Amino acid sequence: MREFWTRFSRNRSAVLGFGILILVIFIAAIASLIFPEDPFRLAGKPLSSPGMNGFLLGSDSLGRDVAAGIAHGAKTSLFIGLIATVVAVTIGVFFGAFAGYYGGRIDDLLMRVTEVFQTIPSFIFAILLVAIMKPSIESVVIAIAVVSWPSVARLVRGEFLSLKNREFVQACHTLGMSDIRIMMREILPNCLSPIIVVGSLMVATAILIESGLAFLGLGDPNVMSWGFQIGAGRTMLRSAWWVCTFPGIAILITVLSINLVGEGLNDALNPRLREGR
Repeated sequence: MREFWTRFSRNRSAVLGFGILILVIFIAAIASLIFPEDPFRLAGKPLSSPGMNGFLLGSDSLGRDVAAGIAHGAKTSLFIGLIATVVAVTIGVFFGAFAGYYGGRIDDLLMRVTEVFQTIPSFIFAILLVAIMKPSIESVVIAIAVVSWPSVARLVRGEFLSLKNREFVQACHTLGMSDIRIMMREILPNCLSPIIVVGSLMVATAILIESGLAFLGLGDPNVMSWGFQIGAGRTMLRSAWWVCTFPGIAILITVLSINLVGEGLNDALNPRLREGR
């Protein structure tokens, strides 16, 4: 762990991104303490400028506190991004592991299914799935996971193809270990580094997709999110710029910090980059 952190800390932008991400997570964790009231509550005068009438970041057209919405929206975005990524990685690992390990017809079948999902534009597919299902946190998570897993499946398949003929795997076959045990306990741990890197970047993508869906009114109407705030303020962008600007900055900072952390993880976990240094 100390060696990993040493390599990670060499990337200053990654350390900066990690610090910003920790701050965002901290704000999300204490959002209910900072703003105990419902973020949908009509807290005061509509369209108050930042710093006016007790609103740190202003209020929207209905008098809702923009700062409270950003704090509570952080919980929504991080939760959806993390859960959707976990689901997508799980599905991708399952498809990729079986395709890469067994090869042949199983590989052809699973990869053709993967290609079908990859041919459909991700965001349009997510819109279609959420529109078919009832707009909710669950449907958004499912939609994001469904459009995100193919890239993980491709990655895991390639890793399994390169590792399944290694000496340690052949030794496991000689010892009579089952295929599932070999895949899960011997090959998969050797694939974790690229999976972790890709997964970290998928969290950022999931946050962007969730924000886009909420902007279009396809998010959970009972949960505050950054995309919802931007969508609610898009018609008054010129007269009340703060309604859209601050949630947009929150999305930008969060996604950028996650991408910087993902870059640092790649530098720290990629053996090829370590050997080059």
